[in-house]
Formats: sequence, C-alpha cells, structure tokens
Amino acid sequence: MTASANGGFLAAARELLERIAATQDEALEQASRICSDAIGAGGLVHAFGTGHSRIPVEELFPRYGSFPGFNPIVELSMTFHTQVVGANGQRQAMFIERVEGLAGEILASYDLGPPDAMLVFSAGGLTAVPIEMAMGARERGLPVIAVTSVANASAGVPEHSSGTRLLDHADVVVDLCTPPGDALVDIDGADTPVSPGSTVAAAAVANELKARTAAALAERGLLPPVITSAALVGAERSAELFDAAYAEHARRSCRALRRD
Repeated sequence: MTASANGGFLAAARELLERIAATQDEALEQASRICSDAIGAGGLVHAFGTGHSRIPVEELFPRYGSFPGFNPIVELSMTFHTQVVGANGQRQAMFIERVEGLAGEILASYDLGPPDAMLVFSAGGLTAVPIEMAMGARERGLPVIAVTSVANASAGVPEHSSGTRLLDHADVVVDLCTPPGDALVDIDGADTPVSPGSTVAAAAVANELKARTAAALAERGLLPPVITSAALVGAERSAELFDAAYAEHARRSCRALRRD
C-alpha cells in the first residue's frame, strides 16, 4: 500500500489507520481484554520494543492520559538512534537487536509470571530480541500480544535460528497493516518509497489499546490514577495524580523485579 507524492503521507496515513480500524477490531478487543485482566488483577503489561518501536512503548506510560499497569521496557543500546555513526551508532544498534540470547539477559532482571502479560512491538517482526522476548514471556506463563506488520514479516526471511517470526510466538497479533519495507509514499524519479507508516500505526494501536483497557477497568472500578495535565484539573490535582500514578507503578514494579 503506497500513495503517490501528490496524495502525500497524510492521505496514506489516513488510509492506513482506516485499514487498521476496519480489520483489527477483534484483535484489539482480545488484546485489551488481556491487558485489562492483567492490570485489574494487580499485575503489569510489560511493553517492549527495539529501534523505533520504542515510540509506542512510551505512548503507553508514563505520559498525560496514561495510567499505571503498563510497564515500559526499552534498552538504550537498541533504541538510541541520534548517534547515527561512531560510538553508539546505528550499525551497532541494528547488530545488537539481532543478537540471540540478549532477551534472556534482559528478562533475567525480572521475576515474571501471571497475572502479568507481555506486549511486544516490532514493525518488522523478524529480529532476534523481540522474538525471544515473546518466547521468554510465554515460557514464564504470560500471554503475549504482538503488534507487527504481518505483510513485512511474511515477505521477509526469518533471521532467528529457529526459523520463526514474532507472530509465531503470540497469543494475539495486532497487524499494523503496513507494507513490506514500511514506507508509504512513491516519489517520481525515486527507485524506492519514502515516509514509513509504522510509527503512526503503532502509536495509534497503543492508544487504542490504552483506551479500551481503561474503559474495561473503569467498568470494573479498577482503573488506576490517570496522569492528567494541570490545564484540565488544576495544578494541585494534577500533582496528586502524578504522585499517585508513580507510587502505584512503583508498587507493581517492585513485585516484578528480580531480587535474588
């Protein structure tokens, strides 16, 4: 799915979001049920992503309009992209996210188990670390939600030694509906398209999951404090909500951290 430069990225992104809305409702409902069950039971939904897939992780928590229960897990070594060359450069980051065994070392810092869940974002769905995060979560009894491009994963060659993709290790797959290669806009005179769509798609999926999860928790009287701007509730109430949200996140996180 690409648009011409005349249509531009906004038109292509609008079409992409409409496709997600039209095709992913059932998957989003299943995923939000997993999230609300985990958070409602006092657990965490651990959210992981490498590369630019850290962006939807940050959309979940902590920011305005978010609430405790989503636990962001990102590694700077695989998500710090502004140092393009030299120390901490892009070549190193791309290499690291393909290293088998690294996910196990990340998970070794946690004591994961039910009622927690795992949410893995990976636009490509083919690199080792996201795949093994999903595998490791499942081994620990956690349901796994994968947010990925099914088209890209299907078109690409599996890089993991198991020959599997991220979507092979998920209980629920939410399809980003982005094309192989991600870019959405064809340019006259250029051999390849520009302007990737996965960031828009993944951020939209993250916030749709957050909204559906919040609604389910609120219906059960279990919605944690929501971080809210002073522009909406005043400075004093905003500060109270921040403190309450951080305290609740700390309480839940303490249980999930390995202490031996």
